[in-house]
Amino acid sequence: MFYFPAEYFLQAYSLPLIPEVRFQKDYFSEYPEQIRVSGDVSLRTAVSYTRKPGYYAVHYNQPGTVAIGAILRLNDGAIAVFSGKPNQSEQGILSPVYTLESNASLAVPTGLVFIRFAEGVDVESQREVINRAGYEVAESLYYAPHSAWLRAKSGNIVDAIAGISQLEAIANVENVEPQMLMERGFR
Repeated sequence: MFYFPAEYFLQAYSLPLIPEVRFQKDYFSEYPEQIRVSGDVSLRTAVSYTRKPGYYAVHYNQPGTVAIGAILRLNDGAIAVFSGKPNQSEQGILSPVYTLESNASLAVPTGLVFIRFAEGVDVESQREVINRAGYEVAESLYYAPHSAWLRAKSGNIVDAIAGISQLEAIANVENVEPQMLMERGFR
């Protein structure tokens, strides 16, 4: 009888090592993959934005910030778009980048949401309902008292996007859409 050490047997007949699988962290998993903007609620026309992997935006506190390596600057430099993965040391608020369904233009959500009520229904009379939906009026429009720019009470961009359906459910609302900044196109 031959004695064969167990470690030789295990080395000769064991399966090859399986490399460790590490899933990439999705920095924007709380953001929706797609944002559908209904436009005029009565017309039921829709525009769709799709989250673009491999891109991110940095929202700076100061406009004109020098963003080295940015592929796109928006809002006088207050927002910079980068390709790749976000860096933990980024100074500013990070958000995903979306593409517009019709022409693949890069679009960045700002955290503001536009709301328009039916003619004759002013925003001030709806302020309490807007607050219950989780928003506050960021800017009233003197030339259109039935419209306003809203911001989520939390101040978070993701909360502003997530609550759009609650705003659409308010009586007499005709239009709700997030502000999405894109590069200016020339004709």
